[in-house]
Amino acid sequence: MSDDARDLAEAQRQHWQNTYTAHPGMYGEKPSAPAIHAAQVFHTAGATDVLELGAGHGRDALYFAREGFTVQATDFSPTGLEQLKQAAHDQGVAERVTTAVHDVREPLPLPDASVDAVFAHMLLCMALSTKEIHALVGDIRRVVRPGGTFVYTVRHTGDAHYGAGTAHGDDIYEHGGFAVHFFPRHLVDSLADGWTLDEVHAFEEGDLPRRLWRVTQTLPR
Repeated sequence: MSDDARDLAEAQRQHWQNTYTAHPGMYGEKPSAPAIHAAQVFHTAGATDVLELGAGHGRDALYFAREGFTVQATDFSPTGLEQLKQAAHDQGVAERVTTAVHDVREPLPLPDASVDAVFAHMLLCMALSTKEIHALVGDIRRVVRPGGTFVYTVRHTGDAHYGAGTAHGDDIYEHGGFAVHFFPRHLVDSLADGWTLDEVHAFEEGDLPRRLWRVTQTLPR
């Protein structure tokens, strides 16, 4: 990682820490639409345990737990995860939720073929280089059991903020303090190498609105 990339990564870590501290539970308690979709996919596939990457304060992780899944939730913000743990306790699902502070630029702290499903809502489009994204998805493939499912969402190059704000190279632009890696379609296709690409669904979220893809892919048995 270059010095510039390292500085950006640390700045983003601190920005998220500050944001969660200033705005506890900032995304509310209702699950995201992609999480509702993912739970249906995971149930259909017979999954019992879910790994969520970039769980934040936990609105989706807690929804998965309420749906009966065992959930491992990771984020690089200790503040967000503390809020998640408290909410899990308050909602009576603490026994089904574990948390770990983790930066996805590092290998996942899990054994090979140890989870049924992985969910990541806008985690892959954070301030990660294309190389780091490929490494992460390769590691996700390592920890998913054969037949397991990976559902993720990313903002794409058709988004209104693409090309706006501070450019950091590699399709990464910073706007309002948040750095985003906007995905071209060929990146989605390349990340499906070794998987079955089940769906690339375009949708919108928020007031701008943000334009995203919801990607569902399955590891062959």
